[in-house]
Amino acid sequence: MLSFPNQSRFYDEAHRAIRFWGHDGAMEAAFFVDEDALKKLQPSVVLDEPGLLGAFDSHLEKIHATAAKVYGRGRKGSYDLRPADF
Repeated sequence: MLSFPNQSRFYDEAHRAIRFWGHDGAMEAAFFVDEDALKKLQPSVVLDEPGLLGAFDSHLEKIHATAAKVYGRGRKGSYDLRPADF
């Protein structure tokens, strides 16, 4: 079962996304929520690091639920959460 005990997250400029991690037992999975997905969740988001981190934090429960759904589609090294996932 996927859980999110590590509350760390950061803006990954190369991916233009917020990166965070989930855990399934001893396995760790990286997730990326891109700028467009955050804009869908919060249309007024400012597309800079503080704005995107704030939008991520404001919608954390929905983002974690979506991450679990995407993770359940198949195991891989990292997962991109796109607007269509929300």
